[in-house]
Amino acid sequence: MVWFKRISLFLVVNVLVMMTISIVTNLLGLRGYMTPYGIDYGQLMAFCLIWGMAGSLVSLMLSKVMAKWMMGVKIIDPNVSDPRLRELVSMVYRLADQAGLSSRPEVGVYESPEVNAFATGPTKSNALVAVSTGLLQRMNRDEVEGVIGHEIAHVANGDMVTMTLIQGIINAFVMFFARIIGYAVANAMRSNDNERPSYMVQTIVTFALDILLSLLGSIVVAWFSRWREFRADRGGAQLAGRGKMIAALESLKALHNAGPQYESENQEAIAALKISSRRGGFLALLSTHPDLDDRIAALRAAQL
Repeated sequence: MVWFKRISLFLVVNVLVMMTISIVTNLLGLRGYMTPYGIDYGQLMAFCLIWGMAGSLVSLMLSKVMAKWMMGVKIIDPNVSDPRLRELVSMVYRLADQAGLSSRPEVGVYESPEVNAFATGPTKSNALVAVSTGLLQRMNRDEVEGVIGHEIAHVANGDMVTMTLIQGIINAFVMFFARIIGYAVANAMRSNDNERPSYMVQTIVTFALDILLSLLGSIVVAWFSRWREFRADRGGAQLAGRGKMIAALESLKALHNAGPQYESENQEAIAALKISSRRGGFLALLSTHPDLDDRIAALRAAQL
């Protein structure tokens, strides 16, 4: 399904990690929040917070490796013979130094006709900035610099860690309510007051709610991500210049409006890592990026 392919890798990995943790803890009987009298809500919240954050942190630690694997990113040697790639590395390093980063990000490129770029990694000092070959082919130097400035701003703002903390909190609430509702449903299905709630019913309902509530929680995470993009645009404008940042967004808008020939059908981009994405209708709620027109208008009005 196209909509599923466009959900961020971070969210997909996060949901899978959460479900794996839930299955393992249930199979091992590690459910200290369950008592003969029902649920101990304090212990349940502690349990959910620990495991919810664990799932998110695992996703963060794997983000750089998974991005390289899924996107086929090739790390660029700073001494590469190709002058365009050498200039790209130099641009990333210069903007990273300008942003005050203590360690320069790895710089990579991946084969794709889409015009896009992303930044990822577990920390500011262990980041990756990658661009598509389509972006290098269709954008001029100033526009590329605007894009790189945006991605460096993500790294400098610590957006990867911030979004991890937000996702971890969402995970905790998802697990908390899924288990409360699962227990309530199993309890309501008892044939008499002396019968214990069905463990199988509780487990099935809990796992189903883990998935459903995670998808609903991703709407909240996507809202924070859109806000994050406005901030990265502003940071990119401060690093590369307002004109270059606006030029980059206007170029993206023109290329995306030109049609789907600039996007790869065989290699879907990771929406949460992209500098832009196109969505409409209900899926706009899952969009990790604001509308390009809104971003351009915000930059024009920003006090830098």
